[in-house]
Amino acid sequence: MHTMWKGTISFGLVNIPVKMHAATENKDVSLRQLHKECKSPIKYEKVCPVCEKEVGNDDIVKAYEYAKNKFVILDEEDLAELKKEQEDKAVEIMDFVKLEDIDPIYFEKSYYLSPNEGGSNAYGLLRAALEETGKIGVAKMMIRSKEQLAVIRIYKNTLVVETIHYPDEVRDVKEVPNVPENVETAKKEIDTAKMLIDQLTTEFDPEKYKDEYRTALLELIEEKKNQDQTTTATDKPKPDNVTDLMEALQASLDRAKKDKPKPKQPKKRKTTTAKKKAL
Repeated sequence: MHTMWKGTISFGLVNIPVKMHAATENKDVSLRQLHKECKSPIKYEKVCPVCEKEVGNDDIVKAYEYAKNKFVILDEEDLAELKKEQEDKAVEIMDFVKLEDIDPIYFEKSYYLSPNEGGSNAYGLLRAALEETGKIGVAKMMIRSKEQLAVIRIYKNTLVVETIHYPDEVRDVKEVPNVPENVETAKKEIDTAKMLIDQLTTEFDPEKYKDEYRTALLELIEEKKNQDQTTTATDKPKPDNVTDLMEALQASLDRAKKDKPKPKQPKKRKTTTAKKKAL
């Protein structure tokens, strides 16, 4: 399993060298977008709207927009230094709480923890202490350039880091529109609903739940592939040097004609008043 982070977790005077691994993976079926006409994959380019040209990664800087079209530019060196300062710190468990005290809305992503070299005994100590007390640890840690609030708990004999949202990242429920305050409900309707809940109540078994849409989509893809309903992207045509040369010559000719100064028109001779009178 790929190691995505190495560090130390501490509680009190106990330090546990650990490795962190992603506990979940995205199983969504990824679909590409093709040009309907030639069946070629669509490219998404980074283009500057002012210069009207494609921009490479070396020409991009990071910035914070503090007001409309007002930015503070942040150098990569500054960001790297801040990140290193936080990553070098040990992940310290600040508090121990009960898992049921945290509403599921706060939970974000799960990571497995395994002991690094020399950390097996301390790993086992924390696991046993959490298991016997029924508590989970609350800590802060740097993951992918972000300081995460996290909890450390046990899942099937393995320590798990569960990143959780900060309180200001959870939107206020008062902002949810059209939520009724008090609704008059007949007792008969409540009793019927409770009866239905009792009939459907069971122990949670995650294995019984399947992603039926993903399964059906993969079956459809396989069926079309077996029926040879496939397509191949059109290769980008290679430039014809002769055509390019003629176009360049024509463009140069057009530009030369445009830049060539117009011939001066001969000035008309003015007839003097005396010559007019003589005539």
